[in-house]
Amino acid sequence: MELLERFLGDALLLGPTVHGDARGYFLEPYNSARFSEVTGLSPRFVQDNESMSLAGVVRGLHIQAMPHTQAKLVRVVKGSVLDVCVDVRAGSPTYGRHFKVRLDDREKRMLYVPEGFAHGFHTLEDGTIFQYKCTAFYDRPSERTLLWNDPALGIDWEVRDPVLSEKDRQGVPLSRFSWNT
Repeated sequence: MELLERFLGDALLLGPTVHGDARGYFLEPYNSARFSEVTGLSPRFVQDNESMSLAGVVRGLHIQAMPHTQAKLVRVVKGSVLDVCVDVRAGSPTYGRHFKVRLDDREKRMLYVPEGFAHGFHTLEDGTIFQYKCTAFYDRPSERTLLWNDPALGIDWEVRDPVLSEKDRQGVPLSRFSWNT
């Protein structure tokens, strides 16, 4: 595993070591000792999640409120996504700013999304399988949704008419958003 890039100070793009030969490949998506060595972090992941989506689906921007905040380690097992994170940490010098990164099953890169970042993605291929590890259990009352297309965020999702859940359509704009209550 290697640290490839840092976004908004705390989000990390990671590349796994892939061992390939004529049979296929082998990789270790997560090893706590190696993760800590490469990142200097030692998160305690407690839950794994997986979704499958068709092309053109936008999921997000999601975050859980305190005290159930989550850091996530996300990756694509099959297909590809445009992954988007927004810094919503009060007082952060990058508050309200976002970054985007493509994740796919070919490069096998992973993204560490720290607490305080709303997270979402746009699936670029049918049948995309997205997995993520979380440092806190899902807690429905703590779930918050930042409006995916809030003009104040200026996110180009690279899709015209995305498929959205009702929850994501009803997200809150940044001007009214609070994740720490």
